[in-house]
Amino acid sequence: MTNSSETGNPGLMAKAVREGIFAGVIAFGMFLLYVGIETYQNIDNRLVWRTRWGLLAIFVIVAAVARFLTVGFIKPHLDRRKLAKAKSGILEISEEKGFLRTHFLKIALIALLLYPPVSVMLFGPQGSLKYVDNFGIQILIYVMLAWGLNIVVGLAGLLDLGYVAFYAVGAYSYALLAQHLGLSFWLLLPLAGILAACWGVILGFPVLRLRGDYLAIVTLAFGEIIRLVLINWTDVTRGTFGISGIPKASVFGIWSFDVGSANYFPKAFGLATSSAWYKIFLFYVILALCLLTAYVTIRLRRMPIGRAWEALREDEIACRSLGINTVTTKLTAFAIGAMFGGFAGSFFATRQGFVSPESFVFLESAVILAIVVLGGMGSLTGIAIAAVLMVGGTELLREMEFLKLVFGPDFTPELYRMLLFGLAMIVVMLFKPRGFVGSREPTAFLKERKAVSGSFTKEGHG
Repeated sequence: MTNSSETGNPGLMAKAVREGIFAGVIAFGMFLLYVGIETYQNIDNRLVWRTRWGLLAIFVIVAAVARFLTVGFIKPHLDRRKLAKAKSGILEISEEKGFLRTHFLKIALIALLLYPPVSVMLFGPQGSLKYVDNFGIQILIYVMLAWGLNIVVGLAGLLDLGYVAFYAVGAYSYALLAQHLGLSFWLLLPLAGILAACWGVILGFPVLRLRGDYLAIVTLAFGEIIRLVLINWTDVTRGTFGISGIPKASVFGIWSFDVGSANYFPKAFGLATSSAWYKIFLFYVILALCLLTAYVTIRLRRMPIGRAWEALREDEIACRSLGINTVTTKLTAFAIGAMFGGFAGSFFATRQGFVSPESFVFLESAVILAIVVLGGMGSLTGIAIAAVLMVGGTELLREMEFLKLVFGPDFTPELYRMLLFGLAMIVVMLFKPRGFVGSREPTAFLKERKAVSGSFTKEGHG
């Protein structure tokens, strides 16, 4: 019996056409006010508006055609492949690992270590600034933040929508203590993490009995409370003006990156004066912090506390019936996750040299949580890949000037980065609902460690 989808089912094509038209209508309604109509100030300083029907038509056509192809061709093809694999008995997860899969982490680490010097060789010190800072450091900050949140959400199963609050605590702790006490970066880095961990415990106590949506609402409120305190406590935080002139980090107090100092780093090594050397130094610092986060997460996951987190994530009632203290389990998850957020915040402060409440809005928490979900909860490799694709992809939009040839000379790619970010999330969730890495290796196993398919785990948990 021939599969009807292979011979071109008229009913399927009719459904695809209907779905495409429906998607086009929905896209027209969604993008009419945001894309089709543009407001601007004219020469008389009056607010006027104009239409952009061509740009709106492109969005509608893309949505309609994409939906038509998905329903009519892509989804049937994927269903046929899945059915063929099931009939042939092919395992969803192969037991054999290729060279790339076996040595992926080693190759990635070597590539990261060589990334700054290769950028300097190809583009020169000043030319490498964009690649080391915007792509290297920026992505690694989000990798560290996502790995820290992964302890709370991915391992312990506690939905935290206010994680950016710990990021802010670390940044402001470093900024205020560095300015008022003159302490060094290497002393303030662990101190900022400890202070953020204390705030994690403070958040953990009120939410011990909360789960699911209620927990998400309380953590969201906590993040907003911290942001409003930063705005209104002007005597300490300077409010919306922020804190500027934050001291730079030094190479363990031996060499400084201040141009006027006697132990100026480029001068000591006979290098040309450039701010690129400081960014390269910061790249290796954040890389070391990311490796520390990954190492601690892996070690904790194999310890009893890590297994208690996973038990709590799967079923809290069963976790209590086994005699696991859920109070300490939750508090340790919040504290350790917050600590890594504080580390990232202190690094962010020394990298920017300026902090303000606008850097710690709810959108940052949403982006970090999206990276954790898209990468696969509990999977460090998947989360890192998601951070590279999402953060690096949005940064690439700034370089895509050729899009102006398609959408017109007034098109500004970076203004649509969150729109494309959302579309990418929808596509990934449709085809990879359990994240980029839909499998995981359990910490407890009998005789032989085997990867567990995402089909046997809760959706989104890897």
